[in-house]
Amino acid sequence: MTDNRAPEPLTEYAQRLAHRVRAFDGRHPLLWDLPFTGFWVTAALIDYTGGGWRHNAHQLDAPGWLLLTLSLGLSVPLLWRRTHPAAVLAAMVPFAVLNAWTGAALQAALLQLVLVYHLALRRPLRDLWWATALVLVPVVLSAVRHGEGTWDQQIGSQLMSITVAALIGVTVRTRRTYTEALEDRARRLETERDQQAQLATAAERARIAREMHDIIGHNLSVITGLADGGRYAAAKSPERAAQALDAIATTSRQALTELRRLLDVLREEEQQQPDLAPQPGLTDLGRLLDGVRSAGLPVSTTVHGSPCLPPGRQLTVYRVIQEALTNTLKHGGPEATAHIELSYEEKAAVTVTITDTGSRGDTGGISRNGRGLPGMRERTALYGGTLEAGPRPQPEQGWRVRLRLPEESPQ
Repeated sequence: MTDNRAPEPLTEYAQRLAHRVRAFDGRHPLLWDLPFTGFWVTAALIDYTGGGWRHNAHQLDAPGWLLLTLSLGLSVPLLWRRTHPAAVLAAMVPFAVLNAWTGAALQAALLQLVLVYHLALRRPLRDLWWATALVLVPVVLSAVRHGEGTWDQQIGSQLMSITVAALIGVTVRTRRTYTEALEDRARRLETERDQQAQLATAAERARIAREMHDIIGHNLSVITGLADGGRYAAAKSPERAAQALDAIATTSRQALTELRRLLDVLREEEQQQPDLAPQPGLTDLGRLLDGVRSAGLPVSTTVHGSPCLPPGRQLTVYRVIQEALTNTLKHGGPEATAHIELSYEEKAAVTVTITDTGSRGDTGGISRNGRGLPGMRERTALYGGTLEAGPRPQPEQGWRVRLRLPEESPQ
């Protein structure tokens, strides 16, 4: 099998390699600190043993033990430069002062600039003021005691070196902070993306659950009503029983068609496009009411105004009416009747009231764990509407569901 992946850009490879090196260094700091310190200790000892220090020294008669002590005192503390840069600089200053006082002028004194770099990298920038003062003390002492060169040459040169070391540290620090901020932002965006995906999945599952409940629950309730009516009619009127069976078959086929259409939409097959059809709306209310009436529930309607609703609102009204009538079929009893009142207003506002005369308790025979009422409320909330469901006020008997969708907000 061939690998069709594009070659990785060099910059990304370098960034990933640098990240791995920093991570390894963070876990094993001594593997870098020991060679680094060892290099500068060796360089300081070479300057001492090779006599290179004599080219810059003000006094050439310094004893060997003093030169060795100064060389080690100005280089060995670098081992702790990253963890305690301020303490290491303070520990090196006495050796630097002694180096200036004796006139040995060992080049190892320049290693103080490494501490200035680490202070700028890891400590508050205000620490650079006292660090600069400490580093300048040996320079001022050497100028006063030995008097070679002008003050501006010696102090200005050292100030320039301190400034360069501090600027390098600040630059690296800024770059590191910027990179960490980008990585943190990328992690937060990735987390937010995952959360959005989870929310979208949950919302889609809730939507599918609502559709499945509305389709299957209503049609099964109609089928149950038709079957009960057909059983009683079979003994007295075989023709009525046959009509009930035909209605059961028709309702079952409609339920299967809607269920198959919903499942086809959920498939991920690219070769076969699912059979698409518009969602039910107000024009389908007649067929819905005919099915409910055939199941044995008398339904009457009253309409005020002219219907002019967008498809989404029509679907909400349709599903709420469907769920309310389904609950009446399930729990209203054989003598129940239902009435639907629709009031259309301007700007797609609508009020729907569904009442029945069923003999139900305070809960309406509806389970608290069911999906019917929660599904209706979720649909209503999509358009900022309100839904009220509960027993009718005494002395009236039955159940009432009232849906109110407000005016559409301007886009």
